[in-house]
Amino acid sequence: MKPRVYVLHENDEWTVHLEDRLRELNLLYELWHLDEGLLDLSSSPPQGIFYNRISASSHTRNHRFAPEFSGGVIAWLEHHKRTVVNGSQALSLEISKINQYVALNQVGIDTPKTLSAVGKQNIMEAARRIGVESFITKHNRAGKGQGVQLFRSAEALQDYLHGPNYEEPIDGITLVQEYIQAPTPHIIRHEFIDGKFFYAVKVDTSEGFELCPADACSIEDTFCPADGADAGISAKFEILRNYHSIEIARYEAFLRKNNIQVAGIESIQDASGNNYTYDVNTNTNYNSDAEAAAGRYGMLELACYLGRLLQQNYD
Repeated sequence: MKPRVYVLHENDEWTVHLEDRLRELNLLYELWHLDEGLLDLSSSPPQGIFYNRISASSHTRNHRFAPEFSGGVIAWLEHHKRTVVNGSQALSLEISKINQYVALNQVGIDTPKTLSAVGKQNIMEAARRIGVESFITKHNRAGKGQGVQLFRSAEALQDYLHGPNYEEPIDGITLVQEYIQAPTPHIIRHEFIDGKFFYAVKVDTSEGFELCPADACSIEDTFCPADGADAGISAKFEILRNYHSIEIARYEAFLRKNNIQVAGIESIQDASGNNYTYDVNTNTNYNSDAEAAAGRYGMLELACYLGRLLQQNYD
């Protein structure tokens, strides 16, 4: 069988645009859906380029053990010296915000003050220790803002923990994190391909914490840039032109250190101009409306990158 691009994933909806681009470039490819499967450790992997798109939110699609199984598959691939884009270290960061923050701090990138806790009593203790009036809770393994709640007091957290709306984290770990109040309701998502900065997206957060840019995550067409231009409504996702930030070089260094080639990194700035990085998405998606408005196409650039790797390794 000829070498090809293998896409390791657990969500068919998030592979559609990449498949379109791979076909557009006449690249051979194959999808490995790793929600379940069988792996013969005595066998050798096929020749090709392997791109990991396993998501921390897999359990929300009833793919509870996809990250664990994928971790084994990636270890097998790396053992056999196959080229894996976003390999084992990337997966480790994707499924643990604790791992993300430690890795970010190691290269001098600031993150919000965060305490991790297991058990409701310890979550309350973390809220008492954090030392700020407003804080958020989030799941250590999450995605799409899952489990993110804003609290203005420890008493409000107590009510939530013992109320009907409490969500148990899939790995049992809850983060209690300082709430960063931005002067305007937006964050910046920085996209990287081949470890290099591609573009930055301004994301409107006025409607909440679910910031997934994928078309599959969109609930309504209110934020289509074409509609917004006429209706006076700003786009929820806007690719920024001529964007510059001192964080870009730091992010690229972080990606190199952790052997991550493709990522979306989210940050927020407070009223004093301090920048805080709070999420690393190694299974990154792109918003088609924002890309059409800007004329920049992440999945096309990604497919070209995978094609270059295939050519470099097998031509």
